Amino acid sequence: MSEQSASIKKMVMIAAAILVILIVFKFTIAKFSVNRGGQGQIIAPPTGDGRTVSAMVHIPGGTFWMGNQRGDEPGPHECCPDETPLHQVTLRSFWMDVTPVTQAEYQRVMGKNPSYFSDCADCPVENVVWYYANKYCSLVGKRLPTEAEWEYAARGGIDSARYGDLDAIAWYNANSGGRTHPVGQKQPNAYGLYDMLGNVRQWCADWYSKNYYQSSPSHNPQGPSSSSWKHVTRGGGWGYDPAQVRAPYRGYVIDFSTYNLGFRCARDEQ
Repeated sequence: MSEQSASIKKMVMIAAAILVILIVFKFTIAKFSVNRGGQGQIIAPPTGDGRTVSAMVHIPGGTFWMGNQRGDEPGPHECCPDETPLHQVTLRSFWMDVTPVTQAEYQRVMGKNPSYFSDCADCPVENVVWYYANKYCSLVGKRLPTEAEWEYAARGGIDSARYGDLDAIAWYNANSGGRTHPVGQKQPNAYGLYDMLGNVRQWCADWYSKNYYQSSPSHNPQGPSSSSWKHVTRGGGWGYDPAQVRAPYRGYVIDFSTYNLGFRCARDEQ
């Protein structure tokens, strides 16, 4: 083989390698980016502490209808008293974890895995009390989402209580087989968030009050100042009925752990 032929062959190989890299990069961007209404949702960079690789999605600020009113939702008993009144809330932009925190991520940061279903590294961590969920988020440079942020992100820019067919978007009592499942297997919402409904219910930063909506602020509400050790949980879980697996459904837990309760983190826009 002549020197010129060898040089051409080398250049072809380099070009082919560059093409493969570009294809992989394009696929990765397509997989983790969502375009909705002309607004690209971009995955956040790592937090920089080296202990977590949880991807985040940018949630653009805006105004939405939070809560519910009787007669709006399909089916019986799909509006609870603490979801009323329906009210407008305006939020600043923020970041939200793409999925609930997994067992592997929690183990890497906290040095232990408290999960009941501990045989699945990619399943959401559960059996975590609010204190340790909050501590985890703080250690990775994030925080727990407020209740308003959680509902706004879960709705994905629509007014409906669910962002798709329930079986397609959530693990709940009719399809879960009585346990958690690896995150990201169901369809995401329009913001690119997975498992906002079902799989595990999720801790929020707020204290719980059943009458909070009657006097909550219209801009960036943070929840009541105290609530007898009850913190808000959202999203339903693998053992929940369909009526409880809705974006406006509000739950609460006195600070203890259970095997259907996990969390995801949020972060202020920087």
